Amino acid sequence: MSLNPAATDAPFDWTPTPELIEGSVLTAFLRHVGEKNFESLSARADADPGWLMEQVFQFCDFRFYKPYTQMLDLSGGQPWARWCVGGTTNIVLNCIDRHRDTPVWDQTFLVWEGENPEEQRGLSYAEFDAEICRLAGALRQLGVGKGDVVGIYMPNLPETFIAFFAILKIGAIVMPLFSGFGPQPLITRLQDGGARAVITADGTWRRGSVGAMKPVLDEALAQVPCVEHVVVVQRLGDKLPVAMQAGRDHWWHERVAPQPATLATEPMDADAAAVLLYTSGTTGKPKGCVWTHVSFLGSMVTRDMHICCDFRAGDRYFFLSDMGWMVGAMCACIPSYFGGSLLVAEGTPDYPDTGRFWRLIQNHKVSYLGVAPTLIRNLSRYGNEEVERYDLSSLRMLHSGGEAWTAAPWRWMFEHVGKRRLPILNIVGGTEVGGCNLVSTLHHPQRPSSFAGPGLGVGLGIVSESGEPVADGQVGELVLRQASIGMTKSLWKDDARYLDSYWNTLPGLWVHGDFVRHDADGMYYVLGRSDDTIKVSGKRTGPTEIENLLTATGTVSEVAVIGVPDESKGSALVCVCVPMPGLVADEALRQRLSKAVVDGMGTSYRPKSVVFAEELPKTRNLKVMRRVVRAVYQGGDPGDLSALVNPQAVEDLRLRMAGS
Repeated sequence: MSLNPAATDAPFDWTPTPELIEGSVLTAFLRHVGEKNFESLSARADADPGWLMEQVFQFCDFRFYKPYTQMLDLSGGQPWARWCVGGTTNIVLNCIDRHRDTPVWDQTFLVWEGENPEEQRGLSYAEFDAEICRLAGALRQLGVGKGDVVGIYMPNLPETFIAFFAILKIGAIVMPLFSGFGPQPLITRLQDGGARAVITADGTWRRGSVGAMKPVLDEALAQVPCVEHVVVVQRLGDKLPVAMQAGRDHWWHERVAPQPATLATEPMDADAAAVLLYTSGTTGKPKGCVWTHVSFLGSMVTRDMHICCDFRAGDRYFFLSDMGWMVGAMCACIPSYFGGSLLVAEGTPDYPDTGRFWRLIQNHKVSYLGVAPTLIRNLSRYGNEEVERYDLSSLRMLHSGGEAWTAAPWRWMFEHVGKRRLPILNIVGGTEVGGCNLVSTLHHPQRPSSFAGPGLGVGLGIVSESGEPVADGQVGELVLRQASIGMTKSLWKDDARYLDSYWNTLPGLWVHGDFVRHDADGMYYVLGRSDDTIKVSGKRTGPTEIENLLTATGTVSEVAVIGVPDESKGSALVCVCVPMPGLVADEALRQRLSKAVVDGMGTSYRPKSVVFAEELPKTRNLKVMRRVVRAVYQGGDPGDLSALVNPQAVEDLRLRMAGS
């Protein structure tokens, strides 16, 4: 279906029952604050974000060692907002220590399955805490402490999540690194962050083959003298012998195992740096976003995923993601804060067979499933029968993030995974805001890719290029009118770039870089990145609207639509498409796809070119990199490619476009 406002008289795909609304966490929070509905709550939160966070922290029993004296200090201006001034806390206090001496302590926190399904492990909260304390003690013994940056360059192992909390426990700063990085992106991030230590593995299994990690890190560290220590998990053993540098390198099983199983958590200033997570810029070096001990828990974990998206203590969470994306931190913190459990899986969703992802959900009784839309697009290519083979009745809730949906994969997930029974709670924000700019709730009906409303207290607006509000139905730039608790505390050692990247484009507004539309039914839609703007014959649109039309034909699984200069129209469309398995990428298919765009958008939108590709370049969080596609098509510099999960796709695309 088209996502334009003229379609708002269409029925909703999902509508909440009165019973679901009544029993939701959001309803409990509305009663807690004395508001009648989400919309009145949102208005009050925007008017007083400090009040909102007071209520969130009370409702979610946020723990402090020393209470704060001021919730929100704006004396330095919105870009330099300070939260929980004077208070001390720690992420570990709120996610792990809070459960000590409660029934949760002996319950399972983490279950892990290797690429070989016969490899499985489980850890209770008590066992997980003991391992955190041992690693934290080992790091302290090596001289690592408060304010030191420690990288995590790990595959999906239990030790990856142990490392996340152990670093925080001693007051050091976590630097998550994508497990598929080569040497250069590691060099860039470790040097910029001034990392003092790195926790890694000898390697991992990748589609049945050995994937080296320690040797890659060794190559990078030849140019990163600030790293003094490397702790290595022996995942592959004699399958991958690795060199160990005396004095610098330490085997996990030798250094960590002998440490005591108890250690006090370090009290930290509430607004002290806790996580340094890099997001790639269009040009130049990656941007180091800084989360604090209150920011991520106060935004994504409590406000967004618990209150708006209904995550609960009894849920088992599964979002197949690398620690190098913000979802890694979500997997660590969301279930642990509320006493839930987490499924961690090494490898890919479709190996050793195409039903692996659904089998993981079935066998481990996942109740709360997170996905990126790209994952569903890829898995749907294997057909309906694959997912129908598995019992997914344990699922209670679905949520998605990372990029904009198109309608066809959204409906496929709704029908075949959620059985038309479960909502897909769509969220969007980013590393830079540490939470959600737009959310879904159990109080609001849904259509494909819709959002219920703005994140609470973020002051969201939709404006024109000049900063003026746009009318309902019009495409505009997503802006935030005020600081929210999750926002990055500047960029790592680069205040000027922070202001230029977010606050100086439209003075007084945070410009996030997303195109958004609000329809007459009150629903919001993200239409892609605003730097992917396409202006055809004077009309601005985002690529998602056109990509919807192409995927709706059922002939392509993935699409990237870009605008290229055109003398008469301003911009012309180029559609790069990945055909469904078994379809011939011929002229007939090219004409069919071109006709779908014309029929849906009008003749002025007739594509200049339809190019077929094996795959599209994607970041590690599975966002399609349209700017790379556009640069390749135009023969320009694609910019920073360090975040690509499939860099080989760029050269393949270059060859295909040269022949198109």
